[in-house]
Amino acid sequence: MNKLYIIPHLKGKIKVEEENRTMEEKIKKLKHLIKNLGSVIISYSGGVDSSFLLNIAVETIGKENVIAVIGISDIFPKEEKDFAEKFCASCGVRYIKIKTNQLQNKNFIKNLPDRCFWCKKELFEKMEKIRRKNKFNYIIDGTNKNDENDYRPGEKAKKIFNVLSPLKEVDITKEEIRRYSKKIGPPIWNKPQMSCLATRIPYGEKITKECLKRIEEGEKFLISLGFKIVRIRDYEEIARIEVDKNEIEKLVKMKEKVVKKLKTLGYKYITVDLDGYRTGSMNEVIKISNRGG
Repeated sequence: MNKLYIIPHLKGKIKVEEENRTMEEKIKKLKHLIKNLGSVIISYSGGVDSSFLLNIAVETIGKENVIAVIGISDIFPKEEKDFAEKFCASCGVRYIKIKTNQLQNKNFIKNLPDRCFWCKKELFEKMEKIRRKNKFNYIIDGTNKNDENDYRPGEKAKKIFNVLSPLKEVDITKEEIRRYSKKIGPPIWNKPQMSCLATRIPYGEKITKECLKRIEEGEKFLISLGFKIVRIRDYEEIARIEVDKNEIEKLVKMKEKVVKKLKTLGYKYITVDLDGYRTGSMNEVIKISNRGG
């Protein structure tokens, strides 16, 4: 029997070609799905996923059938809001800024594991009003396939308002989003992953405006030192810093400068998480408790 031999140096090329084929098929399905939706209101955060979705939606159904909604709140870093507006302008798409009042919601500031539900409920409720006023068909968001692996109580709010997640529907992953974004051109393919500032605070600890401000200022400082992705997990007097594993040594070398700055923000003890940054690290306690010990 004849055997098929693949020359070693061609294996990598063949793998890339297969991945590109798979991605092209997913993009085709995504565009078909969005085309059938007709007109959409996008929950737009300025992050990689929603920027990618916004770009594809404009390309598929035209900017006249797309409205981006940008939530304005103390739980979001100012730089992210600024980026979101600039990106919408670059796409020529209409965008609407809405003020959300999470810090006036007692269910949110109690910071229990369902915190995200109350945040998303308020956002989607206001987006639904925009959808009806403009007579658009659907609300969509940038949830992708990888998000299924994390604890996301906000999914319950999506069901209430029939919010769709096209990226997840066609099984597009975060890695694929970054790879394809680099190909089509949006300036977001290598943008660090970002989430709301409330995710830095342990469940059960009250969320306050002051706490959010010091987290934002501390992370902004660390980013100014050249760190690509940063989280300051806030335990009142303790700051637990997460950076990419490859940058932990760099962080330690800058310890004096980092400690000095973070102590001016009110932290007494500055620690480094040796596991490095990972998505949803604050949810690890939930996963442990769900195992029953």
